[in-house]
Order: sequence, then structure tokens, then C-alpha cells
Amino acid sequence: MTQLALVIDLNVCVGCHACVTSCKEWNTSGWAGPLADQNPYDGSPTGTFFNRVQTFEVGKFPQTETVHFPKSCLHCEEPPCVPVCPTGASYKRPDNGVVLVDYDKCIGCKYCSWACPYGARELDELQRVMKKCTLCIDRIADAKLSDRDRKPSCVLACPASARLFGDVHDPDSAVSIAIRERGGYQLMPEWGTQPSNHYLPRRKIVLHIDPDELTRIDNPLRKEDLTDYTGEETLDDVAW
Repeated sequence: MTQLALVIDLNVCVGCHACVTSCKEWNTSGWAGPLADQNPYDGSPTGTFFNRVQTFEVGKFPQTETVHFPKSCLHCEEPPCVPVCPTGASYKRPDNGVVLVDYDKCIGCKYCSWACPYGARELDELQRVMKKCTLCIDRIADAKLSDRDRKPSCVLACPASARLFGDVHDPDSAVSIAIRERGGYQLMPEWGTQPSNHYLPRRKIVLHIDPDELTRIDNPLRKEDLTDYTGEETLDDVAW
């Protein structure tokens, strides 16, 4: 059985969000759209995104690193979101393993989002249905497109080629080779969902920092000797 999936190289991803914006652009006007986007940035965002990039700072100063972690539906081989759906709206395609939602059957009960351990499903507040990454099924299943274009929009948009796409059940595919040769791993495999998407680990980097590099030699306060404020009027105090 074919199982299409993404393999994301965490060592290459630069967190540019090209995958996020291209996904939003393609899907909001395509088969899976429209995607509501009323309040995407506050503490309780309401925008509907199929793909998000989470950024973390890890380590202790000065040995710190920035990690960009893209995450979307993992198209599990044993998706817990499918059996809990009371209407059969959530289903897994037998021909390519992509997990989808039939909007005509979905009643927005959120059972699938509660069952998903990855938080990959969101309620579209305008249509009142659950939505998620489709792997751009309308692209990859369109025989009229060229082989190059029959890929998810996020894969085509990534400037660093951090996203690979293919059949993880084919041992000779680019994704299977990358997983096998570069230590690709699944997210939270202990849940038993067998996520199809994999991640390639970051390479360990050891930084050698000289203590003098932690002090700014060109600090303007040191150059102009402004470390102590004298109370005198400066240009910054003048109202133009």
C-alpha cells in the first residue's frame, strides 16, 4: 500500500514560513478552502492553518540555538481521528494513505481534534467544520499536472529544500532513503499512531566562543563615555 508523507529536515529549515504562506495561499482558494483567518496572532488565535512553524530557543547562553519545527497533520497509518468521528467525515484514502475530512459530513463536534495527540486539526469558525493538512491532495492527484507540480505547495515553496515528499513504503523513494540513511524519526511514536511524516534530526554543533567575544568592543556608551547621565540637556531632549 502506498503511504504518501512528508520528511522534514530540521537541520536545514530556517523558519522563513514560506511553507506556511504558500500552503495558506493554495488551500484557501482550492479544494480545501476557504480558510478563515480572523485573529491569527493573539494569545488565542482563531485563524485556520494547515501548517505552522514553531520556533524555540534551546540551551543556555552563550551556547544557545534556535530550532524551527514545522508541524502539520502527520497522516498517521493508524489515525485516532478516524474511528472517533461519529459521522464518518474523517477518513483515510486507501490508495495513498492521506487522511482527509469530508466537509459535507462534518458537524464540527471536535471529537477528532480531541483524539489527535498532535493538535493538527482546527475548527474553521466560518464553515463550522474541522480542517487539516490534505497534503494538497488536489495537486498530487491531478494527472494533468507534471510530476514536478504534483507535490504539496509547501514542498515546492521551501527555498532550502527542507521538505521532501514521497511514498514512505517504497524503500527506493527519496523519503525512505533519507529516513534510513539520516536517522529520520516519527513524532511521539509512543502513542501508537504510526505517523507517516518523519523528521530528520539536527546535527550537533559545538560553538567555540572566546570570552572577549561576549563583550561589545564598539559599545557606543563606552565610546562616548555616556555610562553616567549628568542631567545636561542633549539633542534627544529637544522638541523639534
